[in-house]
Amino acid sequence: MEDLNLKLRGMSCVSCANSIEQAILAVPGVVEGNVNFSSDRATVRYDPKQTRIDTIAKAVADIGYEAEIIPSDLAPEDDSENIRQRRQERDLQRRVIIGATLTLLLMLGTLGHFNLRLPGALAELENPWVQLVLATPVQFWVGKEFHQSAWKAFRHRTADMNTLISLGTNIAFFYSLWITINPNYFTDRGLLAQVYYEVSAAIVTLTLLGRWLENRAKGATSTAIQALMGLQAKTARVVRDNVEMDIPIGEVALADIVIVRPGEKIPVDGRVLSGYSTVDESMLTGESLPVAKQVGDEVVGATLNKMGSFQFRATKIGKDTALAQIVKLVQQAQNSKAPIQKLADNITSWFVPVIIAIAISTFVIWFLAIGNFTLSIVTMVGVLIIACPCALGLATPTSVTVGIGKGAEHGILIKGAESLELARKIQTIVLDKTGTITQGKPVVTDTTSILDLIPNSPGVVDPLTLWRSIGALESNSEHPLAEALLQYARERSKDAQLPTVDRFEAIAGSGVKGSVEGREVSIGTQRWFDEMGLDSSAFQAEQQALENAGKTVVFAAVDGHLQSAIAVADTVKPNSAKAVQTLQKMGIEVIMLTGDNQRTAKAIADRVGIKRVLAEVRPDQKAQMIQTLQVQEKKIVAMVGDGINDAPALAQADVGMAIGTGTDVAIAASDITLISGDLQGIVTAIRLSRATMQNIQQNLFWAFGYNVLGIPLAAGILFPFTGWLLNPAIAGAAMAFSSISVVLNALRLQGVKI
Repeated sequence: MEDLNLKLRGMSCVSCANSIEQAILAVPGVVEGNVNFSSDRATVRYDPKQTRIDTIAKAVADIGYEAEIIPSDLAPEDDSENIRQRRQERDLQRRVIIGATLTLLLMLGTLGHFNLRLPGALAELENPWVQLVLATPVQFWVGKEFHQSAWKAFRHRTADMNTLISLGTNIAFFYSLWITINPNYFTDRGLLAQVYYEVSAAIVTLTLLGRWLENRAKGATSTAIQALMGLQAKTARVVRDNVEMDIPIGEVALADIVIVRPGEKIPVDGRVLSGYSTVDESMLTGESLPVAKQVGDEVVGATLNKMGSFQFRATKIGKDTALAQIVKLVQQAQNSKAPIQKLADNITSWFVPVIIAIAISTFVIWFLAIGNFTLSIVTMVGVLIIACPCALGLATPTSVTVGIGKGAEHGILIKGAESLELARKIQTIVLDKTGTITQGKPVVTDTTSILDLIPNSPGVVDPLTLWRSIGALESNSEHPLAEALLQYARERSKDAQLPTVDRFEAIAGSGVKGSVEGREVSIGTQRWFDEMGLDSSAFQAEQQALENAGKTVVFAAVDGHLQSAIAVADTVKPNSAKAVQTLQKMGIEVIMLTGDNQRTAKAIADRVGIKRVLAEVRPDQKAQMIQTLQVQEKKIVAMVGDGINDAPALAQADVGMAIGTGTDVAIAASDITLISGDLQGIVTAIRLSRATMQNIQQNLFWAFGYNVLGIPLAAGILFPFTGWLLNPAIAGAAMAFSSISVVLNALRLQGVKI
């Protein structure tokens, strides 16, 4: 299966989006297709063995719309799309201004109905023929897109919001034209010969004004994507044939040596070959503190180099860079549909035909009831205009687009609208220990010298010599704790050149030993030291306390004399305890799931405030434990992990959250990725889900409520009691306002504190 992103043109309402989606899904070989009206994009998953990209694009073109393939990588910025959009916006703005000017003149011509006379030449505005001249360009040029789209829909046996506007304004216009050409037909029959050119013109202008404002507001919903793509460097300095040269970023090749100087953006992903610096990775992780980078460390394209300069080898370019992958994930997520949107889609699919039926029924009922042809026409036009389903269709996708974009800005990648919706319902969160709650990297946390316990103990060497010897010995070891001891030894010895080791030997399950600068050095477990006859009982109290805290204790000896007890542990991440506490305050149960022994797991759990621990769980049992919580305890469960062994559990959970610093397998199996690895991201994701769903509910309430209230008013329900009838022009303004209000409400999410 392959994924395809399309930029769509010609859509004017949500019904257009639904028609395009149905056309795409009808193509053989297309497995999934989502069209997002708020972003003018479509995401398609298809089988390349059954269909081709041009076949999918042709299916869109066949129903009267344009589809352009969006490249899968971050190509250098192309202004052609921006130029096209600006040109379209200027054309829209020009038509709104001209339409408003002509409509204002038409409105002045209606003052005679209120016994107000216009002076001089302005009095000609009351002439129906003059009004016809003013109204015609508004109806057929200013409002051309409504009629064109309605005709497209009619040709394909569908109806959309443009159908309602085109029907309503054409009925008002041609009814007025009939009166203008043959006024005696109405007066001879006792009917009011009043034209409604200003109504059709006002509806077209106000609706177009609403669409212009709506498009401007919709543009703001995609600011997250625009900001991410704008982060990319434009050029890169590479070394080729021993010559430094600046080249466009698109020409960087794999394995190129890239030079980065202070203050420059890193152009692509890679691994540091030489130099040292600190890098601002806030665009990627949301963390403001710069990260130190030295030889062997990975760097990410679009992050900002701060102090030093370095060289790195390019390992990922184009569509494979972290930034390109993030943009792709965010775009796909923004184009996905939340389950709640299915309700709106189902309603809009039959909404327009029902409204047309209601409008015709309104005309028939009024005409049969009181025989007033004019009133019947006005009420029918009012119903057609006010009942636009656009607000209903915009309610969900605009909020989803803004919500997922805001998540990306905070280092949270949400892979789909369904995950965004479900996250607010989470009842239990299961946290893996290593690499999730903890750093996932053992470090030396405590050291105790024999001199601290037994002053004047014989055979003790000075600390510098001891740690140089430990570092030399551990540099030859492949044990998981060796890296922690080596790193600490380098720090204590101030990175002095470590000595060589003779007769190095690793004893499985016990420790390592060897000769360093003529001294016999041993590092290992208490049991091994007891077997060698080295008494470690002096450290018993300290050892017990450290092991109760979940730390591993090893001993060091030189020439048969015990020197030190060293505690190594996987330290808790700085914000883990705070995140757990916040989640518990939000009413969510937090569980630790780990393969570690009960004592170590309990120690870490106590440190972060977790009360329920599932320890000594094998990797193949983790998914089963999640399933047990779902089935037996009937909980909506989120799993948070970072390793390959967490992938089945992440997939089994209702919502899988992967730590972005973890493995690709875990990230692929998850629904949400926390790029920084900070557990506060869980809190942010849940708060964002709750805020987004609340926003969607507000939008749907407004859209439903607007139609429930507006349609009866337009149909003249109050006329028999008050003599008041809703002017169709006011109905058009209300319809435009409803769509704008939904988009503006969605944009409020950008200011929500999460």
